[in-house]
Amino acid sequence: MPGKVSPDDLLAHVFERTGAAETDEAIRQGPADGEDAAAIDWPDGDGTLVVSSDPISLAASQVGTLGVAVASNDVAVSGADPRWLTAVVLLPGEAGEANAAGDDGNSLLEEISGDLDAAAREIGASIVGGHSEYVDQLERPILSLTAMGMTERFVPTGGAEPGDAVILTKAAGIEGSAILAADFGDDLAVDPETRERAEGFLEEISVVPEARIVREYATAMHDPTEGGVAAGLLEVARASDVRLEVDRDAVPIREETAALCDAAGVDPLRIFGSGALLATVPADAVDDCLAALDDAGLEAAAIGTVGDPGGGESELVLDGESITGPIEDDLYPLWEAADAAE
Repeated sequence: MPGKVSPDDLLAHVFERTGAAETDEAIRQGPADGEDAAAIDWPDGDGTLVVSSDPISLAASQVGTLGVAVASNDVAVSGADPRWLTAVVLLPGEAGEANAAGDDGNSLLEEISGDLDAAAREIGASIVGGHSEYVDQLERPILSLTAMGMTERFVPTGGAEPGDAVILTKAAGIEGSAILAADFGDDLAVDPETRERAEGFLEEISVVPEARIVREYATAMHDPTEGGVAAGLLEVARASDVRLEVDRDAVPIREETAALCDAAGVDPLRIFGSGALLATVPADAVDDCLAALDDAGLEAAAIGTVGDPGGGESELVLDGESITGPIEDDLYPLWEAADAAE
């Protein structure tokens, strides 16, 4: 089964196996449920270094652009400006064979490195190192990027407090909509114009601009990815040990997303959510936060509230339904069905 390792398996096999971390007082935030970035206090006391790594393994195009955005988003939602990147680029062996034969095998590497360069320049980040090689077993490129940045105020996923409001920037299912249009559009009863607009959503995957605004108000920020906005909300709840109550009708869903999800039979709140920023903000700061986003031309909405779990399990309450377990992304069954049909 593709997808993230479950929180229970991470707790059992990963989170307690972190080398000398337990005695390193410089580590402010290490591996934990729902936390996508590490935070390390700078030795001279001048700020905190935020670090995050993410792979791109399923995309067949624009992997460089996606790689920069996905890794940088986790740093941005931790309160830092992404400043440095390293990139590991694994290429299919056939590309290496073509290169050795003089058949322009470097075209794939050139495309990826060009995308990496352009995306990094757009957010003001520098690519400072990495690694590249050809792997015979690969049919498509795999990227793994590490992003780093400095902040004076680290904002964790697990900082939500009872009484806070929950806000979402842009809309649910931005990345998932682009995937549906690109990977499944030919089989869906959706007009070509809608599909073309949805594929363009990939240009909005970065949340660095809104994170720079929201971090001034937020108690917690998070980048919803696999499992969509619903999974992102649950991760905030679990990391913060709170109850999030969310009204589905309050969650912004674009017309293109609604059309594609309806045709594919998937939930727009449970498909890849990169491009949106989830945050919790003190109730008395919500209006100011939303106004600042609006002034910057960024869409956002208040979608719910943070409550005390009352001694019970942390949970997401979505339209009255309590959700406590891991949320699987609705796109994975579509990919599996497509693979089985080949």
